[in-house]
Amino acid sequence: MASSDRPVLAVEPREERGSRASRRLRRSGLVPGVLYGGSHDEPVSFKVADLELRRILAEGAALIDVEIGGERSVPAILKDRQLHPVRDEFVHVDFLEVNLKQKIHAEVTIELDGADEAPGVREGGILDQSTREVTIEALPTDIPESIHVDVSALDIGASLSLADVQAPAGVEIVHDHPEDVVIASIVLPTKVEEPEEIESETEVVGEEGAAAEGEGGDESAADESGD
Repeated sequence: MASSDRPVLAVEPREERGSRASRRLRRSGLVPGVLYGGSHDEPVSFKVADLELRRILAEGAALIDVEIGGERSVPAILKDRQLHPVRDEFVHVDFLEVNLKQKIHAEVTIELDGADEAPGVREGGILDQSTREVTIEALPTDIPESIHVDVSALDIGASLSLADVQAPAGVEIVHDHPEDVVIASIVLPTKVEEPEEIESETEVVGEEGAAAEGEGGDESAADESGD
């Protein structure tokens, strides 16, 4: 993929350090980040507009060009992102500069195709995706946005393992025992207790309780009259 075909993320060098400075950046709509590896002797700290970061990541490209201070750009992959546990906002991002001629390991999402056509789903089964990401090895330019797995032939009780996944050309799935990793299966729906039965039991208990109270009330009245 030519450099001009890759999305470009414009960032600015960051002098601010510490958690307090990072909070100030986030309040102003900026996300602190670090660029590792490649031609840099030391990691490069940067800040990037939250909206711009979201726009680039939403495109789903595995390889992007990080443009530092409007002067130069380097090919990089997203290595890590930290999200706030409650608010929908980025806390920090890490990018890794890569050599386009050297294979690297990367995490890629797994997308399931053909679920609606699967016989097991048509018979009332539920498609369960057990594994959503897989580690691959490839040249940075060969890293796919995702790996698609066809589940249209699955029956109830059937499953697909990582060994069944066909990787794209130039991509190798990294795992010692792929046959032990379940990607997806079709299972029977869990039987849920009918709410009507629960309501009926509640009504019976309520009636018995009311009857007990009535009997207790009669006995008390009898005792009082006896006095």
